[in-house]
Amino acid sequence: MISNLRFCVLMFILFPHAWISCTQKSAKADFKLPNVILINVDDLGWKDLGYMGAEFYETPNIDKLAKQGVVFNQAYSGASNCAPSRANMLAGRYSMSHGVYTVHPAERGNAKKRQLIPSHSNRFIPKGTYTLGNFFKDNGYVTGTFGKWHISESPHDFGFDVNVGGGPQGNPGKDGFFSPYNVEHISSEREKEYLTDRLTDEAIQFMVDNKKRQFFLYLPFYTVHTPLMAKDEDLTVFMDKKGKPGRKNITYAAMIYNMDKNVGRILNKIDSLGLSKNTIIIFTSDNGGLRSISFQDPLRGGKGSYYEGGIRVPLIISWKGKYVANVVEEPVSQIDFFPTLASIIGADMEALPLDGKNILPLLEGKMLDERDLFWHFPIYIEADNPNLDQSRDPWFRTRPGSVIRSGNWKLHQYFEDGSLELYNLSTDPSEKINLKDSVPQILNQIFIKLEKLQEKHQAPIPNKLNPEYIKSD
Repeated sequence: MISNLRFCVLMFILFPHAWISCTQKSAKADFKLPNVILINVDDLGWKDLGYMGAEFYETPNIDKLAKQGVVFNQAYSGASNCAPSRANMLAGRYSMSHGVYTVHPAERGNAKKRQLIPSHSNRFIPKGTYTLGNFFKDNGYVTGTFGKWHISESPHDFGFDVNVGGGPQGNPGKDGFFSPYNVEHISSEREKEYLTDRLTDEAIQFMVDNKKRQFFLYLPFYTVHTPLMAKDEDLTVFMDKKGKPGRKNITYAAMIYNMDKNVGRILNKIDSLGLSKNTIIIFTSDNGGLRSISFQDPLRGGKGSYYEGGIRVPLIISWKGKYVANVVEEPVSQIDFFPTLASIIGADMEALPLDGKNILPLLEGKMLDERDLFWHFPIYIEADNPNLDQSRDPWFRTRPGSVIRSGNWKLHQYFEDGSLELYNLSTDPSEKINLKDSVPQILNQIFIKLEKLQEKHQAPIPNKLNPEYIKSD
């Protein structure tokens, strides 16, 4: 059989004009597609890692990853709670495309306090939704997911070859971090094994089994979601350690510590298998941390809120020998993962509608054209802890509305009464000073942008009054 190079030389002799095309194809054929590992921690707050300034929590392995990767200080989830965030990230689309706006069931909070009937929210993404699992499988990858799925009955329906621990469940259930487990598609191998350890064992075995193939490994840990449960050996590390108000929960700290150790195991195995220079690692969290467990100050609010504490998340993207360690301050979103990864592996995605943006230039130390980030949430999320939530009222962490970030400006719109909140995040990351009356021209410009995004994406806006609503005095 004639080799590719000899064929190109022959073509150059016989048909000089074909040389360029031939060498381009040869270069593409020689390009080895990178493995991709996407680690998605559940409810891990923006400030809950050492490299982000955490003092009570200890994350030496993730801190090491941050030093060798690109750190995004202003990264955002696609939603403020689990199911819509995961659906948006895996589909690269806003919720309007798949209809998942919140965690099932959608009727949440005290009905007598809800002025409007919320929009319909699907429990699962519709069949046929094209996910990262489908994408990588279609491009020759072996695909595996290990942990929390939450957006359908089975990941197998959305391009994943291997599934361990993934089903419709949104948390491990009562006492669920220790075996015997409550979640589907996983059984205990030994008494009282820890779920995070076991999922990492399975992920490592997947890498070993497929070290000679290109693989996409999705590792959505159930940790650090409630119920808070930790191993004794990890709890011991924090028994005598002093924290600060809102950042001193020993069990939560031990769960983070254990998760970090397991991330370290993944990183070490990549190195020992000789895959580090051909593996992209993405580390993030599905939404902000629960404020009743860990404050995200100076950010306002936490999980379930569309203030910064609910949607700003940690993000590190690393590819040894490819991307220079850097800290990026430009806002990005998890819905950007899909188009970025497609660009990296050279896939043709023109026919696929995606709402994110290719952020590869930022990974390569270049600039990116400014764009607006958009969130739409026509639903209610009930209060978690009214004394700590930092929400607009004591009944809900958020009420139906839309949010846009344009440059350093962030505008909140609420559908019940049409009220607006405008913040300058460069000077007020805590979103304490509402500037809507101070800069009317800027308010108007950004509000017009928001309306155009709502129209473009056919965002449902609830307007039917709730007959159960009782106005408070």
